Amino acid sequence: MDQAQQLRNIIKNSNKPQRPLARIITVTSGKGGVGKSNVSINLAIQFRKMGKRVIILDADFGLANIEIMFGTVPKHNLCDLIYQGKNIKDIITWGPEGVGFISGGSGISGMYNLSRDYLVYIIVNLAELDAIADIIIIDTGAGISDAVMEFLVASGEIILVTTPEPTSITDSYSLLKALNQSPRFSRENTKVKVVSNRVSSDDEGQQLFNKLNAVVARYLKLPLTYMGAIPQDQYLAKSVMQQSPVSLQYPNAKSVKAFENIAGQLMNPGDYAEVKQRGMAAFFSHIITGRKLSSTQPGTAEAKVIN
Repeated sequence: MDQAQQLRNIIKNSNKPQRPLARIITVTSGKGGVGKSNVSINLAIQFRKMGKRVIILDADFGLANIEIMFGTVPKHNLCDLIYQGKNIKDIITWGPEGVGFISGGSGISGMYNLSRDYLVYIIVNLAELDAIADIIIIDTGAGISDAVMEFLVASGEIILVTTPEPTSITDSYSLLKALNQSPRFSRENTKVKVVSNRVSSDDEGQQLFNKLNAVVARYLKLPLTYMGAIPQDQYLAKSVMQQSPVSLQYPNAKSVKAFENIAGQLMNPGDYAEVKQRGMAAFFSHIITGRKLSSTQPGTAEAKVIN
């Protein structure tokens, strides 16, 4: 059996009905500094309060936002899984409220140059996350780099965080345009949801979404769903300085109420039913294979791994 067939079998087995697949939510933004990681962390806390098992994958390479905001230093990261023989449970760090997180480091970018045998080993390990977590939040880098795009095209559910700053709106549109132009992006199997952050009122949040949605609908024909607004909140800023999620540090803060509402919408049965669950094996196989396609001739085994 060749390695490509092994990868196909892994994906097939991970999608069997008797094995529940984790819900993968990818949180992204058009520019840095808009509060993307805060959204990831506080949604994770809210999901935990609902009784869900949650793991965050910090895929913002070169930065350590999640661990800094959790006030926890991980002993291992994804590189240790790839190069040091650690298993998936070894590289999960457990933060507040039992939220797990995995530091990506430069591990994922290094996966593209590995042999197929090694990729099979890694994807088998990553597929184990489906048994450990109900929800996996991917916290990407900001902008439209290749690394960010690879995560987004592999995702069935994307949360785009934007703010009223003109540059944030413009960059959010640029990200959606780049995503829409990707030949591997499936608008039929991907739900793009928008969160308005750092707004003065719910009305401003709605207006911000309306402005972005009008341009996207006109030029990209890409449907967006509005999830709600997170208000400008001094307690959220304080919690960042204290390296503790605002949902735990100041549970009555107005921003926390907003996170509760958004998490509640995401867990609405109707919202959940609209999202195609892929599981971690298919998610990472999509990323790896997509990168390899650029250097593989059509019709080879590698080009057919996830077809």
